[in-house]
Amino acid sequence: MKPYYKVILLTGFIAGSLDLTGAIISSTIMNGKFPSKIFHYIASGIFGKEAFSGGNIMILWGLLFHYIIAYAFTFFYFWIFPRIGFLSVNRIASGLLYGAFVWVIMNRIVVPLSNVTRGPFNITQAVVGMVVLMLMIGLPIAFNAHKYYAVE
Repeated sequence: MKPYYKVILLTGFIAGSLDLTGAIISSTIMNGKFPSKIFHYIASGIFGKEAFSGGNIMILWGLLFHYIIAYAFTFFYFWIFPRIGFLSVNRIASGLLYGAFVWVIMNRIVVPLSNVTRGPFNITQAVVGMVVLMLMIGLPIAFNAHKYYAVE
């Protein structure tokens, strides 16, 4: 069995990278241009509006914060997996539900408590964002947790 920390590091990197890819693709499709502002938006959680005029350093901060968040959700799922029996029943269902849970936590708790300036609620963006998290965060984390804990 691989050491716990190695599985967490790999899974968090995979989930974070897939989520970032999904966000970039969906933003590009919806807005018609490459969304470098995604990273500024993430950095604005800490730095506020100044993140949008901060240039490349804010892109790096946004990337760092993105992966910190992805690793936190990865660690949390691996921590709760052996404690909540439902998660081991069906990796697809638990992964999709976990992705929806991540969306709720991020959009209803983390972002409102941060320095991010948000516009009005947009149902299309909300649905796309939740689907991206369900597929790109929830599923890879659930699949790797099932594999790690050898649940068949």
